[in-house]
Amino acid sequence: MNANSERYVVGVDFGTLSGRAVVVRVDDGAELGGAVHEYAHRVIEDELPGGGARLGPDWALQSPGDWIDVLRTAVPEALAASGVDPSRVVGIGTDFTACTVLPATADGTPLCEITPERPHAWPKLWKHHAAQPHADRINVLAAERGEPWLPRYGGRISSEWQFAKALQVLDEDPETYGRAERWIEAADWIVWRLTGVESRNVCTAGYKGIHQDGAYPSEDFLAALNPDFAGFTGKLGQKLAPLGGLAGRLTARAAGWTGLPEGTAVAVGNVDAHVTAAAADAVRPGQMVAIMGTSTCHIMPSDRLAEVPGMCGVVRDGIVPGLWGYEAGQSAVGDIFAWFVENFLPAAYAERAAERGLGPHEYLTSLAAEQEVGQHGLVALDWQGGNRSVLVDHDLSGVVVGQTLATRPEDVYRALIEATAFGARIIVETFEAAGVPVEEFVVAGGLLRNSFLMRTYADVLRRPLSAIGSDQGPALGSAIHAAVAAGEYADITTAAAAMGKRRAGAYVPDPERADAYDRLYAEYRRLHDHFADGGLLHRLRAIRNEAGA
Repeated sequence: MNANSERYVVGVDFGTLSGRAVVVRVDDGAELGGAVHEYAHRVIEDELPGGGARLGPDWALQSPGDWIDVLRTAVPEALAASGVDPSRVVGIGTDFTACTVLPATADGTPLCEITPERPHAWPKLWKHHAAQPHADRINVLAAERGEPWLPRYGGRISSEWQFAKALQVLDEDPETYGRAERWIEAADWIVWRLTGVESRNVCTAGYKGIHQDGAYPSEDFLAALNPDFAGFTGKLGQKLAPLGGLAGRLTARAAGWTGLPEGTAVAVGNVDAHVTAAAADAVRPGQMVAIMGTSTCHIMPSDRLAEVPGMCGVVRDGIVPGLWGYEAGQSAVGDIFAWFVENFLPAAYAERAAERGLGPHEYLTSLAAEQEVGQHGLVALDWQGGNRSVLVDHDLSGVVVGQTLATRPEDVYRALIEATAFGARIIVETFEAAGVPVEEFVVAGGLLRNSFLMRTYADVLRRPLSAIGSDQGPALGSAIHAAVAAGEYADITTAAAAMGKRRAGAYVPDPERADAYDRLYAEYRRLHDHFADGGLLHRLRAIRNEAGA
């Protein structure tokens, strides 16, 4: 193809700590340039910016100004790195963590820009878990009333989702709740900033907003939670846009931010995990994509509808139009490894790692990899961030069993890696027991770089792992959606086949290690089921919260 006739798209991925942009060739998905912008405020967990109000346990907020800075910084830098003439960019697509949600005025102004001193005026990040009591109320009432949407979410909705977070705002700060004319996912808010047109995507509405069969929960149900909650869905917007659709075109102001031409096609918003399926060319029934980073999301299209216990949701057209899209997940994975290193790595280990030119994670991984399966004598529960699937309880907490005075840091580190693999196996087995087969397990995300972790997952799951062929899966996926929105491809499946990248069978299980892991997994299941009711773990959390109040 003549270089002067080539067309390009931009994908922008808004993550937990940073945003990244990538410039992609429409013809074959080649990634020609990228850039990352770290959020100035990162995750707001202890107090509001500027020394404002202190936050309570399990809070996690973000600043919308950080997101706009990604458009101002990462997109122009990615364009410069690519050497692509901006006039040849035909579309831009974006994805976001979810449920990351914010209250805003009718014109999209975030309330934190109006009343920055009020914690509930700020966007709540996906891992804001302080709404767990509100999710519990929703679940109890929905079960009592036999609400038909509840089975579509495995029998329980999460504290991470729109309704639980909004109910927390209403109960704890009714003034902010009343001032919020819009309650909007960041995935849709950023598209609004780009186009000047408000839109709502079918993905976040279905998985995070309890939108099923064309409707949200009834006003009668919401009023039973709190009479002032009855009109909540009026803040959500009723018309949903399909994935891969055209949300609008770049405004002059957004063109100034990004360096792209005014009028460039802007794709409908999406979730970082769901959009990655296209980047891995894994948009056919039975292809489960595990996007492994700070947390893990498990995404899978299917041609069948079933009730899978503890799933995050099943949504028609939620990953690709025409198929049911399933979601499950683990609330903390990379976060668990980071927590351990940041808090429990002895100084002597850090020094030895530095002497070898290794980072602490690399050093601990190298030590752990020298062990035989089960040599450390430990089994752990991967609930340091709560349990998203299949227990759907973010008040659960981590457990490590089997420690002695001989236990070393690499022992615990390996046990934590194995625990996350065991948690993934429970999810896969739960899907298959419900009649939704997992035909291929595809790995994406930053943790794919850890080959020991990947081998452990292959052994524990007893199945080959395929691997995405890109380091920027969500951004590439957003670029693929942008190509569809710009009319370069007829649909997401066709675009994914041309632009997506996947290495089939990149990691293959070792039969002897897999057999050994079966024994450890059996102990994990016993521990999992023993603590699943949350009794002890909930009491300990309550004592912690009372002592820190």
